[in-house]
Order: sequence, then structure tokens, then C-alpha cells
Amino acid sequence: MSGPVEFEVVGSPAAQGSKRHVRNGVMVEMGKNHKPWRAAVAAAARDIAEHDDVPAPLDGPLQLIVAFRFPMPASRPKAARTAGSAPKTTAPDLDKLVRSVGDALTESGLIHDDARICSVHASKLEVVGWTGAVIRIEAVS
Repeated sequence: MSGPVEFEVVGSPAAQGSKRHVRNGVMVEMGKNHKPWRAAVAAAARDIAEHDDVPAPLDGPLQLIVAFRFPMPASRPKAARTAGSAPKTTAPDLDKLVRSVGDALTESGLIHDDARICSVHASKLEVVGWTGAVIRIEAVS
């Protein structure tokens, strides 16, 4: 890997929920709305891999840095709205958001396997402006 790979995904970040056993060994995803989000992340990652001369699939120890951007509610104080961003301390859970991104990156072919991610820095923000995520992948030396 020559350098970090960074891209934006516009949309509504959705957590990948827990799985539930239904019958005959079949597992069903419990999270709602995660499929469109995972598809958007996978499409953006695939686009980066195909068009930006990234040697995909990325392999070896990787660090994932992701900032999830959610719409800021109108009820936030004026100071927060003027600043343009504030920490998001409500659902969805950050770990389930990260899991959704890791699986989408693997599905896209940008990374060999999300098990290669050995370091994660993730944040959830309420923002004024576009929503989605900024995703960065770096080699760990």
C-alpha cells in the first residue's frame, strides 16, 4: 500500500445489527436500513479501487479511521449549529456502525478482509451539511 486511501460516502449511516437465528442454521440481520448504507459504502470503495490506482485488495495490518456524519437536529443550541458540528451521543451504536463499514469494505474488494483492520478510530458527529461518512484506510507499520 503506497499511501492512505480516503473517500466520502454520502447517505444515512446505518448500523449493522445483531444476527438472529431463525431456523435450520439460517441467520437473519436484525438491523434496519443497513443494506442501502452498506451498498453505498461498497460502491464508493469499489469506485476508489477501480479508478484511483489503488492496489486492491489492500492487505496486511490496516487502520480504519471513520467519521460518521448525522444531521444535526433543529433543537440543538444555536452555538452548536453555528459551529457546524457536535458529538452525537445517541443511537446508533458506534461499534455497529464500524462493523457495517468493515463488511462493506470487504464486500467491495477494496480490502482483503475486515479482519486485517487492527486499529480503529471512529467518531459520530451531528453536522450541518451533508451526511454520510469520511473513511480513511492506512497501512499500519
